[in-house]
Amino acid sequence: MAKANVKDLLEAGVHFGHMTRKWNPNMAPYIFMEKNGIHIVDLHKTAVKLDEACSALEKLTSAGKKVLFVATKKQAKEVVAKHASELNMPYITERWPGGMLTNFVTIRKAVKKMNSIDKMKKDGTFETLSKKERLQVDRQRANLEKNLGSIADMVRLPSAVFVVDIMREHIAVTEAKKLGIPVFGIVDTNSDPRKVDFVIPGNDDASKSIDMILSVVSEAIKEGQSQRKADKEKSKEEGEVVSADKDADFDGE
Repeated sequence: MAKANVKDLLEAGVHFGHMTRKWNPNMAPYIFMEKNGIHIVDLHKTAVKLDEACSALEKLTSAGKKVLFVATKKQAKEVVAKHASELNMPYITERWPGGMLTNFVTIRKAVKKMNSIDKMKKDGTFETLSKKERLQVDRQRANLEKNLGSIADMVRLPSAVFVVDIMREHIAVTEAKKLGIPVFGIVDTNSDPRKVDFVIPGNDDASKSIDMILSVVSEAIKEGQSQRKADKEKSKEEGEVVSADKDADFDGE
């Protein structure tokens, strides 16, 4: 499994926390020191917690489970979209749709509406509409794509949620916790680590820091996906061997 390297975390600035006056006392166990009015995160503890998170994520994805990535802050959007896309995992980088998890049926209806518009354009129905109606449908499709594009293929609730900045994405965290979905999160010194299941203490404001952490997480997920693929191929081969043996037995009767 991919392991977190303290030197790499340091070079990426993962250790920079918030100003001391903004700290959350519950982050005390993960803070190394105070320097120039800023809390410094203990990267040795970050590495340990990151490894724990990666181990859990690898186990989840080796079982074929999906992880929903959530990051709507400017510094994290592109980074999360890049990594999640490479992993073929759903992600949300625009506004969190209220009820995304707790009212998933409604979200699925919105996805179906988007798909029905696409179907209209393919079968020619769209062209039979008036210019005004086509404009309205295009606007509706654009809004749906903006909010739901990356989760359009998510047919069931995710098995885990990975959040960048648990304070900003508090609604996502709350919904996941309400449904018993484990939450993985990059938690800065101004946040309450008790709100997530897998805490990764570190800088959640800098793109470089977020990218460093997600690079390690991505490697773990890729390993889980590779294990899943290997297991499926092994099962297929074993099934073919069993089938061949049965055919041989039948021919010998």
